[in-house]
Amino acid sequence: MAFEGLTEKLSSAFKKLRNKGRLTESDVKEAMREIRLALLEADVSYKVVKDFIKAVTEKAVGTEVLESLTPAQAIVKIVNQELVSLMGGGSAKITIASQPPTVVMMVGLQGAGKTTNAAKLAGLMRKQNGKRPLLAACDIYRPAAIQQLEVVGKQLDIPVFQMGQENPVTIAEAAIAHAKKHGNDMVFLDTAGRLHVDEALMEELQAIKQAVQPSEILLVVDAMIGQDAVNAAKAFDDALDIDGVVLTKLDGDARGGAALSIKAVTGKPIKFVGMGEKLDNIEVFHPDRMASRILGMGDVLTLIEKAEQQFDMQKAQELAEKLKKNRFTLQDYYDQLVQVKGMGSMDELLGMMPGLNAKALEGATINEKALSRTEAIILSMTPQERENPAILNSSRKKRIAAGCGLQVVDVNRLLKEFGMMQQMTKQMTKLSGKRRKGKFGKFPGGLPGLPF
Repeated sequence: MAFEGLTEKLSSAFKKLRNKGRLTESDVKEAMREIRLALLEADVSYKVVKDFIKAVTEKAVGTEVLESLTPAQAIVKIVNQELVSLMGGGSAKITIASQPPTVVMMVGLQGAGKTTNAAKLAGLMRKQNGKRPLLAACDIYRPAAIQQLEVVGKQLDIPVFQMGQENPVTIAEAAIAHAKKHGNDMVFLDTAGRLHVDEALMEELQAIKQAVQPSEILLVVDAMIGQDAVNAAKAFDDALDIDGVVLTKLDGDARGGAALSIKAVTGKPIKFVGMGEKLDNIEVFHPDRMASRILGMGDVLTLIEKAEQQFDMQKAQELAEKLKKNRFTLQDYYDQLVQVKGMGSMDELLGMMPGLNAKALEGATINEKALSRTEAIILSMTPQERENPAILNSSRKKRIAAGCGLQVVDVNRLLKEFGMMQQMTKQMTKLSGKRRKGKFGKFPGGLPGLPF
């Protein structure tokens, strides 16, 4: 989980402050020492840490904080504000050209994930902004680079323009002409990378920039390489004057130093973050929400957005009606499972819940395989069996088990769990009905978490 170690250490430092009640200047300075160590261990640039601690300390030792009724909370608020400022203040959007197509040039070192993230970003722009993107294969050096772009393009149903081993500048110009002719309002140029920054790479990228004058140059960097990502960002910015950064594999970086250092070192914002391997695992980077996650306060807004993107409101209303009438079926159960899975991993979702930090989740078992088994069992049933599990006799269960590669005992376990869920729903529906008739006056707003 991103920032896992940093979240834990900051929570520990704040807990010590809360236990003291009234604070002295020496209490604050001791806490700042712990925060400084936590940031350095998270692989944040030394200069960035130094400036951050200085800014927080200056605000935290003021009379307004030390003499407030909740000084520890006041310091948490200051740290939160400075973290948001450190990461750019607000979310930064892609610059859209006044005359289409908008040309987005994706640059970065080899292995950072340019090809995949060009496709991810094109998919995101289509989904959220209604764009008609085109992917252009300008990497003529890496083996199978063109094929990889075509594969991910096909998976997302996004067209790919390629001219084989032609000059990358020629390919970029031809791709833009193709986009104008075929009504594509965004072009994502997947350019070549190297294992390290070198003169030949930069000259080629500068030539493409000069020829097509892109609206946006986005640098793709791997969060897992820590300060090397920051150094790469500075080198590319010096050569190309990049507009922003796409930080990949942030979900696998427990330290998070790159996310906290890039804006301060380069002056360029992180615009998007990759949070997983799937082609829809890319998010707009919101500094305020990320700061909230780092401080263990969760990220409710992103959680809500994920739910809105995945959940069908009409289906939700239909489900609410079924629950009221106690007609919740295995098909409904499956539909809910698919929508929840589409929101991301369970670990990631729990990490967005306020008050649940890495320590709180330690030892928690979220069995993703069990969810997949449940899905396989339900999919092996006929529509009639999903609507009416009561008809599942021994022979039907054997057929279902054989169809999903599991045992009859697994099918029975699912049916037992589903039966318990139905029983609980029935009881809650009755309780809700009594409350509506005035027998229970304690729940004026309905039962928490249930659609009735």
